[in-house]
Amino acid sequence: MASKDYYEILGVPRNASQDEIKKAYRQLAKKYHPDANPGDPTAQEKFKEINEAYEVLSDPDKRAQYDRFGSVGKGAEAYGEGPFNGPFTGPFTGPFGDFGFPGIDDIFDSFFGRSTRKQEGPERGADIRRELDITLEEAAHGATKDVEVWRTEVCTACHGTGAEAGTHQATCPVCGGSGRVQSVQRTILGQFVSVHTCDRCKGTGKVVTSPCRVCNGSGYVRKKRVVSVRVPAGADEGLQLRLRHEGEAGLRGGPPGDLYIVVHLKPHKLFTREKDDIHYTTTVSFLQAIFGTDIDVPTLDGVATVKIDEGTQPGTTVRLKGKGIPHLTGLGRGDMVVHINVEIPKKLTEKERKLLIELAKMRGERILAGGFFRKVRDAFGTG
Repeated sequence: MASKDYYEILGVPRNASQDEIKKAYRQLAKKYHPDANPGDPTAQEKFKEINEAYEVLSDPDKRAQYDRFGSVGKGAEAYGEGPFNGPFTGPFTGPFGDFGFPGIDDIFDSFFGRSTRKQEGPERGADIRRELDITLEEAAHGATKDVEVWRTEVCTACHGTGAEAGTHQATCPVCGGSGRVQSVQRTILGQFVSVHTCDRCKGTGKVVTSPCRVCNGSGYVRKKRVVSVRVPAGADEGLQLRLRHEGEAGLRGGPPGDLYIVVHLKPHKLFTREKDDIHYTTTVSFLQAIFGTDIDVPTLDGVATVKIDEGTQPGTTVRLKGKGIPHLTGLGRGDMVVHINVEIPKKLTEKERKLLIELAKMRGERILAGGFFRKVRDAFGTG
């Protein structure tokens, strides 16, 4: 059986959907990422396990093989076929002595004279994800922001070879530079020759005899970089920006991964946003609402004048065309919606009271002593 339970590593059931697996992976990768746990070898090892588990479970073919055999690549070592169907935990003992049961890859190697294993070659670097907070003004007008990123880069001292300056990599003494080693297994079906990646050179065919003092022979270093990110006008919550080749360094000459920037909007003290429209609330007096007026309101582009019509009721909205957020496509712009509240005075001078009572009499409106304010509030629909 496999030495690692990938489902347990990701904390998902064996019948988990791909979305559940992806969600679990993202949460764990963020928690144990080396950038979030600098200098913590336990977190780094956990991060490697998480990536290993996700690489298998996110691939339907690999997952099916893992579910069936308990491993990926040599399924028959975990479960035999035909008369040997079932768990296999050790060498098979038969009338001809002790024999190791071969993997399906070994059988192909023997019959077809080649290895079915994946060859070691250039490998693309991992992607990096970072969060970026922006203001509503930056979302409206666009902005250039600097983002700090810790990432793995090719060592400039040895140019990724891992060898100290002035020295060179040597041919691997174990595999002779082929990157592969052969092993012979005796089985009940005969003798099988299998080909494996060389453990000494990891399939490169080269070994370092004088390790680089900068990277300790790994060929890679961790560095903090400041990456400039252009946030387009119209950016909204959750927008994902992709910066090509700004991720982790590739392996064995492979290209770097990408950097993904996820945009988040900071709350604004005056405005709220709904898609590409912005909303603003202002208050006028009951006399301004009765007679009408002009008021100045702030916008994302400065101050604008809003006309309050005569007889404006509480809750009235005024739409300012083109004063919202530009569309991300660059075509057009949203609006600004101004919500009008009407303020009812809580205190009046004696003169104001007399004037309003006289006005009520002129309009033929019945008022109660001490009940004037309630009548006015009722008239304007406020509590």
